[in-house]
Amino acid sequence: MTIQILGDDSADVIAQMKSAIEAAIEGAEVEITSGSPGHFAIRVVSSAFADKNRVKQQQLVYGAIADLMKGDSAPVHAVDRLECIVP
Repeated sequence: MTIQILGDDSADVIAQMKSAIEAAIEGAEVEITSGSPGHFAIRVVSSAFADKNRVKQQQLVYGAIADLMKGDSAPVHAVDRLECIVP
């Protein structure tokens, strides 16, 4: 999946992140909040996490948003908090 970066507005970035995570992780329920510019907190609930350890769960999420974190002008600078939850 190719992610098109629409702009620096945090609402646009959150929408892109949410869409990318939902596409990459089956049945994901995603909540994202923005802190300081470029910093986000992500909460993902999915049964896809059930057979994976915490690192593998987080790798799924980071893999989904990797395009938004690439380069010097990436709209996502940091994920300050990442929760991966099995329902």
